[in-house]
Amino acid sequence: MRSEVDVRGARGLLGVLVLVAGVAVARPAVAAQTVEEYVALGDSYSSGLGTGDYDRPGGSCHRGPRAYPALWAARHPDVEFRFLACSGATTVTVATRRMLEALGPETGLVTLTVGGNDAGFVDVMTTCVLSGDRDCARRAGRAVEFVRTELPGRLDRTYAAIAARASSAEVVVFGYPRLFEIGACPGGLSRAKRAALNEAADALAATTEQRAGAAGFTFVDMRDRFAGHGVCAADPWINPLTSPLIESYHPNRLGHARAYLPALLAAAR
Repeated sequence: MRSEVDVRGARGLLGVLVLVAGVAVARPAVAAQTVEEYVALGDSYSSGLGTGDYDRPGGSCHRGPRAYPALWAARHPDVEFRFLACSGATTVTVATRRMLEALGPETGLVTLTVGGNDAGFVDVMTTCVLSGDRDCARRAGRAVEFVRTELPGRLDRTYAAIAARASSAEVVVFGYPRLFEIGACPGGLSRAKRAALNEAADALAATTEQRAGAAGFTFVDMRDRFAGHGVCAADPWINPLTSPLIESYHPNRLGHARAYLPALLAAAR
């Protein structure tokens, strides 16, 4: 899905992509008190889809004040905040001029989640909800194959574009959580489906961590932070199949406030 992204002010022409094959470039650690500008990029896991509270209720990006970037910014009112994360964003979307023009030499902190839409996880979830265990496993398997073979190059290009525009910034790349608990789940997906989907999440985390590290970025694994709070948990921080459907299988307000926000506070201190 392609979405319009609002960017306040132009920052000049798009920087030339710089790819450093196989070499991790050291980047500065950033203390929150030294950050003058924070730019939040990425997809629905960064925009706040799933929290039910959006800046533009009819807008397609689903950015809102309950998302972890906005929560961090509210704690640091002296930091200029540029919120560009957008539901449906892919690696290509993040590497477009509209998003990257918000970055510059003055940018001290960049965060993002990206890769899930490239791998077609919306279609994976749709298949697993509507079809049987075997079809779910096959579709999840195709996503895993893409994550291992095609996604690394896409991530490398996107990370290089960010590094070229924000050479002084600490870039924090967040992973995605496992969506499901494997215990009893009355009325939910079968154990086999949940296991297949969690395995796909593991593959996505492994690839993202590897490519973020190669770029010299900070990777934050969210699987442990959400452990015990997935769909089917007594205290879920991820929405189950819900209404509106678009909010299904996304972190809820607790997921942003109790998992993503503390992770960001720890990474950018």
